[in-house]
Amino acid sequence: MTFFNRLIVKCSHRLQFFVLGLILSLTLTQHSLAATGLIAEEIQIKGAQRIEVETIRSYIPIGVGQEITNKKMDDALKKLFSTGLFADVIVRNEGSKVIVLVVENPIINRIAFEGNKRITNELLQDELKLKPRVVFTRKRVQNDVQRVIDLYRRSGRFSATVVPKVIQQSQNRVDLIFEISEGPETQIRRITFVGNKRFSDSDLRSVIRTKESAWYRFLTSEDSYDPDRLTFDRELLRRFYLNKGFADFRVLSAIAELSPDRKSFFITFTVEEGKRYRFGQINVTAKLRDLSPNQLKSHINASDGDWYNADVVEKIVLKLTEVVGELGYGFVEVRPKVNRDNKNKKININFDIREGPRVFVERIDISGNVRTIDSVIRREMPLVEGDAFNSSKMRQLRKRIRNLGFFEKVAVKKKRGSKRDKTIIDVKVSERSTGQVTLGAGFSSTSGALGELGIQEKNLLGKGQNLLFKTRVGASSTEVDIAFTEPYFLNRKLAAGVDIFKKTYDLKDESSFEKSTLGGGLRLGYDYSDNLKQKFQYSLSHDEVTDVKDDASLAIQEQKGSAVKSELSQTLSFETLDNRFSPTEGTIGRFTTSLAGLGGSVKFFKTNFRTKQYFPLSEKITGSLGIQGGYIIGLGEDIRIVDRFFLGGSSLRGFKASGVGPRDKATGDSIGGKFMLAGTAQLMFPLGLPNEFGVKGRLFSDIGSLTNSESTNASINEDNSLRASVGFGISWKSPLGPLAIDISQPILKKDFDKTELIRFDIGARF
Repeated sequence: MTFFNRLIVKCSHRLQFFVLGLILSLTLTQHSLAATGLIAEEIQIKGAQRIEVETIRSYIPIGVGQEITNKKMDDALKKLFSTGLFADVIVRNEGSKVIVLVVENPIINRIAFEGNKRITNELLQDELKLKPRVVFTRKRVQNDVQRVIDLYRRSGRFSATVVPKVIQQSQNRVDLIFEISEGPETQIRRITFVGNKRFSDSDLRSVIRTKESAWYRFLTSEDSYDPDRLTFDRELLRRFYLNKGFADFRVLSAIAELSPDRKSFFITFTVEEGKRYRFGQINVTAKLRDLSPNQLKSHINASDGDWYNADVVEKIVLKLTEVVGELGYGFVEVRPKVNRDNKNKKININFDIREGPRVFVERIDISGNVRTIDSVIRREMPLVEGDAFNSSKMRQLRKRIRNLGFFEKVAVKKKRGSKRDKTIIDVKVSERSTGQVTLGAGFSSTSGALGELGIQEKNLLGKGQNLLFKTRVGASSTEVDIAFTEPYFLNRKLAAGVDIFKKTYDLKDESSFEKSTLGGGLRLGYDYSDNLKQKFQYSLSHDEVTDVKDDASLAIQEQKGSAVKSELSQTLSFETLDNRFSPTEGTIGRFTTSLAGLGGSVKFFKTNFRTKQYFPLSEKITGSLGIQGGYIIGLGEDIRIVDRFFLGGSSLRGFKASGVGPRDKATGDSIGGKFMLAGTAQLMFPLGLPNEFGVKGRLFSDIGSLTNSESTNASINEDNSLRASVGFGISWKSPLGPLAIDISQPILKKDFDKTELIRFDIGARF
């Protein structure tokens, strides 16, 4: 054995003896403290400044006259630290005296933020748990730092850093400063899909809310990463596929990978499409007394061979529940029982109607509505206290509250009531800002440059009322509107409103005069059903024809002056569009009749209608057919030019605004007509660009006629023959607003008609 080996062994033996001696000494000390049976004669608190001595003493499990043990002293130490009030604590005994030394944590004097530009101090402060006059601890600061970082990540800034700094002040107070480096917004560099066969990546990118970063998205935040939005995208994909017939569709994963430079994300959706199904046999069975399934089949708006659509199934369930309830059956459950026919790729559905559990709504609790009064929420509920509970109506309740647009979040849950046959519906909402200021700008080949300012409050004083002020100024028109709407007039679902308006139009290019209108009106509307709506309106206005050119048509010069119009009208509207902004299927229509003469100086009866049908020719090509028309008749007097119909521009492309119809032979002024009819046929199709660009092409053909000028004081060119045009157009949902360009060529026209080759409109709202 070498010298070094012998030395190591010798040191090792000595170390063992030392450790054994130390353990023995500690053990004897503990036994001696316990064995001595020391009784506390005094408990002394040192270091307390703000905190009362008695408060500290209450955490110490040793009282005067009680035995001092190591366990009790350890418990005192742990309890005092757990309060979070102290930075350091020492508990020891000197004979029969227990001494507690504390160092209090400082109090926060103020909290400040430096470097934040994208998120306001108020929002940051709301995110923190620490507040002024709260005890400062490092753990709480670390937790709040993470909360601020999470807030920035939710706003799309994943490279943000937060450094807390503490500035000592007098009287054991500190200033807490959060130094923030926001960093650039973390963009979405690429979105890819794995497993999709039926729909391309471009098709699916147009479905989800998250978008790839691009220069033209400077007005939106949808190209920044948001984990909540990504979760919503999974649901959007699921809905999209289920409504296209893919009943087995699943989103297997949605992964967001941050680039090494932390400036962008790569998002990958992995999906499993499954088979595409059609509806098979659709039946109704009813296990309720005196209820025949034949009474309900007419309410099923799906048939064998249609592509399966989950939304259609849900609407049928709601409709059947509503109809059966109206027949007097209170406790009803409608269950769609699905049977997949994999061989024929069909889904057979049996809507099983049976008596549901006899559970009543005991109470409806609403919370989170700081501004909106309870009655505004409750009037949207298809359930009230005492009703028979129905799960489909509870889902409808959630949808109606969301559709108000007053709340950021809506959560509806069912809780057990005071008895087995009672339930409590708990509604939790989170308010959102309902005030809105909009600025708009645009340009039209007809109206020239346009500017718009709108101020709107959709939930006035928390009562659900709508107040709108809007002004629009253009090169040839000025409009000012003030509108107030009460959606539940007389506590019924009657939308009542008051309008005040001032409008001026420069029609010198078309008809050599200007028109101004000042007036107000009352309106009342209600819904016959989800698709059919009725509105009644009364308006009183002062209309004036001014600035008539000296060389204007005699038919227009005789119209110079003012008149008071007292008009009562009704409008019946119908809509079944699948998408109001970009329809591919459904119908929209409107029929209006007006009667003027209940007072005032103008008397006429007027009727007009407009309807359009959309139908898919393929998955990407949509066809549409539209027709509009109108007729006005004077009641004992001629029709004023401001009340007549005009045709051209957007209503008959290929012709200028007011470019078709009766026209003065000498001056070329359009004088309008009493009868108008126009139609259009159109095909909308993609142009091969990614769907997310929002660019589509269209082929169209318009046809129409305007006649019956009722003028005898001038020589008029008037022909009731049809005019027609064909053309091609492009629509683009640009960052500055929708852009539309149409190039059209008249194929049926008269020499006195005024035509135009190109028509375009662009507008934006901010």
